[in-house]
Amino acid sequence: MSQSTVSLKQVHAILRHQVESLLADPSLAHQLPPLLLWGPPGVGKSSIVRAVCEELGIAFVDIRLSQREPVDLRGLPVPREDRVDWLLSGEWPRDPDSAGIILFDEITAVDRSLQVAAYELLLDRRLGDLYQVPDRWYLCGAGNREEDGAAALGLSSALANRFCHLEVEAALEPWLRWAQERALHPQVIGFLRYRPGAFFDNSADLQRGWPSPRSWERVAHQLTLADQVGLDADALAPIIEGLVGPGVAAEFAAFRSWSGAMVDAEAMLRAETQIQIPERADQCYALCAALVYHLWRSPERERAQRLDRFLEITLHLSSDFATLALIDAIGGSEGATGEKGLQILGHPRFFEWAEKHGTALGQYLPNASLAAGEPA
Repeated sequence: MSQSTVSLKQVHAILRHQVESLLADPSLAHQLPPLLLWGPPGVGKSSIVRAVCEELGIAFVDIRLSQREPVDLRGLPVPREDRVDWLLSGEWPRDPDSAGIILFDEITAVDRSLQVAAYELLLDRRLGDLYQVPDRWYLCGAGNREEDGAAALGLSSALANRFCHLEVEAALEPWLRWAQERALHPQVIGFLRYRPGAFFDNSADLQRGWPSPRSWERVAHQLTLADQVGLDADALAPIIEGLVGPGVAAEFAAFRSWSGAMVDAEAMLRAETQIQIPERADQCYALCAALVYHLWRSPERERAQRLDRFLEITLHLSSDFATLALIDAIGGSEGATGEKGLQILGHPRFFEWAEKHGTALGQYLPNASLAAGEPA
């Protein structure tokens, strides 16, 4: 029976729980099992570990085991008169009051000799009498599966038994929330809303570019850079193809061409042009993504005007697209009571908005009307 999968959001919650428990009571260091995150390349396994460290303000040590030798873990033997001393790597944390996560990445891509070298660290949190992992440091691992086409040699049963195993899946909605929080290029967000099947596909040629959360993030950065330097579409096309593969790149190029034919969303938010709602579904997805992107990137002095205009524009949309735009704008269904949610749901115009689109919104935010009433 295959193991059930978990989303990156669930991984984040589990990992944060483990680390916060350890920080609150360092005596749990030998009781909390290390996590091993399984999943295909590019789904964000190592990124989620780094993100938890940033959120908690703790250190992060990334050990790429596929680039190491056993001596890198155990230390280098140095003869000293009638004995042998060991020189340990300087990357191991030594301050007993420090805190962080040590990630043993690519652990499934190493041979058994290196796995054996990691046993003692993962099981006993020590290297003989030479080194002891400080109690406020959590250990975890990440690796690819054999079916992913990545370098994967599997785990010995002895090492596997030391971990709590989590099978990570590539989930679109949480990634879109993450992408919006980081203001990734709206055309990537709009396209993946329109073509969710293009988000992740490891059935393509895995020795070339293929769609994954990592490659779409890189596409978004390339688009932003191209906008800044004025790179034309012909020069940008092979870059995108090299990241996500030819088939999806062609679809994305067509989406960009169609969405580029519509009115400027930022100018519409600034009330510099009339409200024009496109008829094509792909252009509506692009419009919603662009409206959310430009809404929160506006200067503070323009925020009130743009919020009013945003609600006015979405009043002209069909309820499904209006709800999509509003949910994205507040940061997902969990964001109703956050700062963005209170600004929008507490806006005077929201009552007018709710009269038209409230039924559709209620499927996502059952208490939206209450949330709007409190700040108002």
